Amino acid sequence: MTTLTDDGAPAALRDALGLLKDREQVAERLLASSAKHSFDPDRELDWDAPFEEGKWFWPPELVSLYDTPLWKRMGEEQRILLSQHESAALASLGIWLELILMQLLVRHIYDKAATSAHVRYALTEIEDECRHSKMFARLIARGGTPGYPVSRVHQNMGRLFKTVSTTPGSFTATLLGEELLDWMQRLTFPDERIQPLIRGITRIHVTEEARHVRYAREELRRQMVTAPRWSQEFTRVTSGEFARVFSVAFVNPDVYTNVGLDQREAMAQVKASAHRREVMQTGSKRLMDFLDDIGVLRGVGRRLWRSSGLLA
Repeated sequence: MTTLTDDGAPAALRDALGLLKDREQVAERLLASSAKHSFDPDRELDWDAPFEEGKWFWPPELVSLYDTPLWKRMGEEQRILLSQHESAALASLGIWLELILMQLLVRHIYDKAATSAHVRYALTEIEDECRHSKMFARLIARGGTPGYPVSRVHQNMGRLFKTVSTTPGSFTATLLGEELLDWMQRLTFPDERIQPLIRGITRIHVTEEARHVRYAREELRRQMVTAPRWSQEFTRVTSGEFARVFSVAFVNPDVYTNVGLDQREAMAQVKASAHRREVMQTGSKRLMDFLDDIGVLRGVGRRLWRSSGLLA
């Protein structure tokens, strides 16, 4: 809980990472950055340019089947096609996560001062996420692949999660949805093997998501210091379960069928792939270290996070 100084003023908050920054100052800096570095994907990107022959839609090393026996039997054309379908599936996953995030942000600011910089930045972030969701949807339509919604079970679990989630749980889930994809996209946008449209989309997303990650990290630190103990414990368990759902939903198994592969064989090889496990854990490590430092990865929750495959 927040402590008070001798004169009755709130004391500075501190966690294992040090003093927490002033919430309003953080938001003001993020608002200034948003004003300088925000993008309109409809105008910034050339949506009419044809896809380039032989270029990937996702780095091959990040495609789920990379370096498996099945991958080694596939021809280059089928590998690139799989990268296109997995890119569409990740865009679909991104839309699902961002719809959840936007609802959680609205709930977070519902009873806070609308004139505060903290609330104004949350509204700015919601604007960003609206553009991102439209951008991902347009990418799917442009590529001519199916949309890849999460399963009905995961859809309903997401609905339950955003209903019962604590505030720190909401920001933990936000970081989970943003940081692994952000790591992958940072490898994608400078990669000249990748389609220019994909590189442009990931460049925009990485630039704007950096602010979202900063906002969520600062607020989660604050929440894990000030939230009641029951809320902290509930957050550890629910976020661990959300991590399990996220790791399963990360690649839609229908992509394998749609590129002419045996779905059961492909899923079994992905599950057994040491390379895939390393990719997921490497991409999550920075977040895992942060969550560990601030006390999220404890008890039952830690076991759930480990069973998700994201925590080594």
